[in-house]
Amino acid sequence: MNLSPKQIVAELDRYIIGQSSAKRAVAVALRNRYRRSLLDDKVREEITPKNIIMKGPTGVGKTEIARRLAKLVKAPFVKVEATKYTEVGYVGRDCESMVRDLVEVAVRLVKDEKLAEVKLKAPAVVEKRLTDLLFPMRKAAAQDRADAVLREEILSELRQGKLDHLIVEVETLVSPKMDLPVGSGVEISLGSVFDGMMPKKKKIRKLTVREAREMFFEEEADKLIDNDNVAAEAIRRAEQEGIIFIDEIDKIASSGSRNGADVSREGVQRDILPIVEGSTVQTKYGAIRTDYILFIAAGAFHLAKMDDLIPELQGRFPIKVELESLTHDDFCRILSQPDNAILTQYSELLRVDNVDIKFTDEAIAEVAKIAEYENETSENIGARRLHTVMEQLLEDISFNADKTKHDMIEIVIDKKYVLEHLEKTVKGMNLKKYII
Repeated sequence: MNLSPKQIVAELDRYIIGQSSAKRAVAVALRNRYRRSLLDDKVREEITPKNIIMKGPTGVGKTEIARRLAKLVKAPFVKVEATKYTEVGYVGRDCESMVRDLVEVAVRLVKDEKLAEVKLKAPAVVEKRLTDLLFPMRKAAAQDRADAVLREEILSELRQGKLDHLIVEVETLVSPKMDLPVGSGVEISLGSVFDGMMPKKKKIRKLTVREAREMFFEEEADKLIDNDNVAAEAIRRAEQEGIIFIDEIDKIASSGSRNGADVSREGVQRDILPIVEGSTVQTKYGAIRTDYILFIAAGAFHLAKMDDLIPELQGRFPIKVELESLTHDDFCRILSQPDNAILTQYSELLRVDNVDIKFTDEAIAEVAKIAEYENETSENIGARRLHTVMEQLLEDISFNADKTKHDMIEIVIDKKYVLEHLEKTVKGMNLKKYII
């Protein structure tokens, strides 16, 4: 998507409040990708992305900025946590798995696009398979009907959805699986490992016509899609357009001592380093180079500092951005302004049960004030605190809402309602005035 940095920031502003410096940094990084794609091959090979590291408390929008950025240009995106990885030689996830995860995301992206392209071809074949499945059941009950007429009737009812809840028996092929020991969290499909060397078992499943239609559609779509082309395109997209967001990178920063934990954390940094610098990682879809993947790292850096990361890793994140803590005004705007505003979300949820809630400006200001106070007196969790406050505020309404008992009713949430339903927190705020 050919968007200028200003347009990218404007799109991010629709969902994320504040943090203009971080938005500008990612907008420029994204635009530079587009600029690079228009250069000659020789020059393009020499230009690598300028990776970004973000510093800021939790809940201020670090992850959301990266996620929205990827969604904006339909780029493969994966969020990983640095603390989940271990140094090579230890039990746990190796750092290269983040690249394999990115390729999996890219494969799903490309496959979904290809599925959309074959949507017009697959339904006809699916309808024929369903008709063949239902025909013997109908033929037994209508022996005097012509086959062609009966098939037309079945097809017509299928298209109208009249047979969706009918139970049919479908023969499926199941790949043999090997379960690893309990606690490993991994299941290996031997069919994929040995590439079809082991025979698949046939299994009869009882499904509704609707479920059978979905299963048949996936099978027929797979036949129409060239999986080799999907894999090649996915590798290309992951290489040239992929974004890997490494969260909690401050948790693997060394604190300066040389005890066992710090050595282990430094080992993880050294394993991440070649991936960020540019290396080749083997995946089941083929080899992928990481030279042109955009890496965005983030952390709160409360205890550790950016300078505590190993120098080589710091050098691979030349753009450093500090995100600001959220203020009372930011909370007010987060509640009401973005396209996915919190108040809009709760309004739509309750509208399902015929409850139409309206918030006054004074109520919004009071909710923001309470959220700010809670972050100051307990753990600062940023904008996530608003969800905690809103759940407490609307608990009675959410619990009692029942669309079977009444027509649409309107409830106005004003400052008085907020003070009454968040009385315990408000008392704490009032007492704070007398504490020196």
